[in-house]
Amino acid sequence: MAEIHTKRIVVDADSIDIHRHVNNQEYLRWMQDVAIEHSTRLGWPMGRYLEIGASWYVKSHFIDYVRPALLGDTLLACTWVAGMSERSSPRRTLFLREHDHQIVARAETQWIFVSLENGRPMAIPEALRS
Repeated sequence: MAEIHTKRIVVDADSIDIHRHVNNQEYLRWMQDVAIEHSTRLGWPMGRYLEIGASWYVKSHFIDYVRPALLGDTLLACTWVAGMSERSSPRRTLFLREHDHQIVARAETQWIFVSLENGRPMAIPEALRS
């Protein structure tokens, strides 16, 4: 079973748009932040990727906005690796409002493992797979 990593996010004024709810761009930023935090916790900080000359690039994002998050809401961003093929991996993220555990948004990012030398997809090393 995939390990789930959770980050608590308090919605501040900088995250709110003209419609008085969290701006869509914030979810993308939070998805990236929580993915990096999770990877680091599992022993793969950015420095380790640089050492092997590879990193993850986003191929696609899908976000389903279920209900608005508002100023002052505390969200739980829960993320996990949902699978792994030879060169790519889907990561799922679920945003829950902490006080009532209502789903605010659900997302999936398709990550591609890429060589930093030439920018081309490459096989995910066994050390990373495990």
